[in-house]
Amino acid sequence: MAQNFDPAAATAAYLAQLPPEAHARASAYTHGGHWLLLWGTLVALLVAFLIVRSGALTALRRKIEGRRSRPILASFLVGVVYLVVDSLLSLPWAAYSQWWRQKQYGLTSQAFPGWLGEGAISLAITAVIGGLFFTALYALIRKAPRTWWLWGGGLTAVFIAAAMLLAPLYIEPIFNKYTPAPAGPVRDEVVAMARQVGVPSDKIFIYDGSKQSNAYTANVSGLFGSARVAMSDTMFKKGADIAEVRGVVGHEMGHYARHHSLWIAGVMSLLAVLAFFLVDRLFAPAARLLGGEEIRGVADPAGLPVLSAVMTVLFLLATPVTSSLIRIAESDADHYSLSHFNEPDGLSKALVKTIEYRAATPGRLEEIIFYDHPAVGRRIQRAMEWKAAHPKPTVALDLDARASFSDHLVVFPRMPVGMDGIALRADGSWFERHDFGWSKGRYAIADGKLCLTEERGSRRCYAIGRAASGWTLAQDAGAPVAVTLEPIAQAATPG
Repeated sequence: MAQNFDPAAATAAYLAQLPPEAHARASAYTHGGHWLLLWGTLVALLVAFLIVRSGALTALRRKIEGRRSRPILASFLVGVVYLVVDSLLSLPWAAYSQWWRQKQYGLTSQAFPGWLGEGAISLAITAVIGGLFFTALYALIRKAPRTWWLWGGGLTAVFIAAAMLLAPLYIEPIFNKYTPAPAGPVRDEVVAMARQVGVPSDKIFIYDGSKQSNAYTANVSGLFGSARVAMSDTMFKKGADIAEVRGVVGHEMGHYARHHSLWIAGVMSLLAVLAFFLVDRLFAPAARLLGGEEIRGVADPAGLPVLSAVMTVLFLLATPVTSSLIRIAESDADHYSLSHFNEPDGLSKALVKTIEYRAATPGRLEEIIFYDHPAVGRRIQRAMEWKAAHPKPTVALDLDARASFSDHLVVFPRMPVGMDGIALRADGSWFERHDFGWSKGRYAIADGKLCLTEERGSRRCYAIGRAASGWTLAQDAGAPVAVTLEPIAQAATPG
């Protein structure tokens, strides 16, 4: 354990960076969000009741069928119309809960027309994909009326996997501009991190997330070849430094490396099996309660509002399960970040900036039921406990390395012909001669690392170590290599 370091006191210091009124505002927003789950369910049930009582979907199904059965066309068109009508009837609630409330708490700067336009695009996409899903689901119900709920879980898994695979390529770019992280210290650090843990290093993006939200956030999305790490520009507008980037991106790399998307998709598919099983048993009484006398059972696509109403109630009741499922993955990603990149302070600094939309210190029961991320206070506490148990290289090592490397040429064994080594000047500049000319820039020795940033923006870092004969350097988690130090005066300098 690190001496004279108290994880509890360090956690309290981080949480105290926000004034009491900011914590109170975050708690109000979070607790209001809990109530939104209930009110949203009631709104969904009211909308389902109105659609069923109108008889519009039943009339549409009859018109499509005409004088002959057209189950596939009926399922698709009724599904599309249902999703559109449901969204239009729910629009006032959506405008309040998803835009106006966010505006009131300062979590979005997006104008209402922009929000409404994106909502229309999202509805068009959802209507097409949802229509296809309902077409396949009702085909299963017709083919296997007794076991459709079991096959429905597999169908859900297929659609979830397809959405995860295709969303980064075709859907997310509709709403935001994703650009590769620009050349510079951030990109070089993230690339080095990716290479260190074997994560693809060619899909690190920054996107204009501030277009929709002022929340400090990053995410990992996609599967296999489409997977990527994306950082919202709000991170940098709120002053994210390299330590924060390491902590946050390390967390997102944890999601990728630990296959959390596949794991969550698999469990959600199993929950869908249970939900469809209960829908099969509860559909008839639910249809009677909603006034759907003309609905011809669970196989009738005109009964979509009934099916949706039952699913809405079931997933409200399953909130503790789904929240805990995601929370476990988030906690595991934190651990991955800490264990592979050891950036507890960077992660904690970033977490403090998320308190505005996620209260920091909920009760344990509240966290279990509602929180799909571990509470910020608990996450920072764990990070500080990690810091105490896994101290970084001491300041003394950095001081000794600076004194030894300053004004010296660092020579690696078996250097290529035409290279002399890396010359580190006392003023913080460096240069090296190679076959094609000179490379030069600025260097820094901190946290047990020697980091070189070239004038053109690229960056590489070496872990510093001690050896019986002097010093060692290791790059990209490679084996330490003993280096020799020679006075710079023995080397040519760029003119």
